[in-house]
Amino acid sequence: MVARAAHTGRMLRAAVAFCLLLIAAAAWADRLQVVPDEDPDLLAGLAAYQARDPATAEAAFRRAAERNVRTAQFNLAVMYLTADGVAADPQAGLKWLRRAADNGMPRAQHALALLFERGEHVPKSLVEATRWFRHAAEQGWREAQVALATQYYLGRGAPRDSARAAHWYERAASQGDEGASYIIAGMYEHGDGVARDLMLAYYWYSQAAALGDRIAAIKAREVLARLREPAPGGGVVK
Repeated sequence: MVARAAHTGRMLRAAVAFCLLLIAAAAWADRLQVVPDEDPDLLAGLAAYQARDPATAEAAFRRAAERNVRTAQFNLAVMYLTADGVAADPQAGLKWLRRAADNGMPRAQHALALLFERGEHVPKSLVEATRWFRHAAEQGWREAQVALATQYYLGRGAPRDSARAAHWYERAASQGDEGASYIIAGMYEHGDGVARDLMLAYYWYSQAAALGDRIAAIKAREVLARLREPAPGGGVVK
């Protein structure tokens, strides 16, 4: 029984690690984009950006950024870090990204966490990555919730803590994240970080399946079959 439980734990951790790679790749591919706001300079900058006039966009974004408008700070970071219409300037990009993150912009916090996770433009630090993931996750940024959960689950930049991992996976799953739905289902199925609950396992596998995960659909059917099995002494399996 102990060996079987250990094997199950290793398999689930391997699945989480694989999901982490997929999530990180997808998040990084979409890590920085110019985002609009209602500030006049930001609107002017966005119009210039869309008109492929990066010099005017940069100037407009800078005016708003210097007035401490966090979206403008993020926009400048986008342009400098990705050399989007301007010369690459990682130092300036990082400065403005930090400013936006310090001003509480969850998208910027998540982007900064990814830089620390990869060691890109900053010294690699999983501890700093976890800290910034947490800031963004607490504000409801779904991708950061998944990333923070995985940091806790694998012990990356934070002590391994399956209960905290489960909390953040479930938060992300509640916002419609397919991978998090599958992982929290597995945690409920095996009692990893949460009390074992096949009804909740079935629910989250079903949610993941509804989002397109074919393996989750198979797992949901398996768990449902187990729920319908008679328990010793009558009733159904709990």
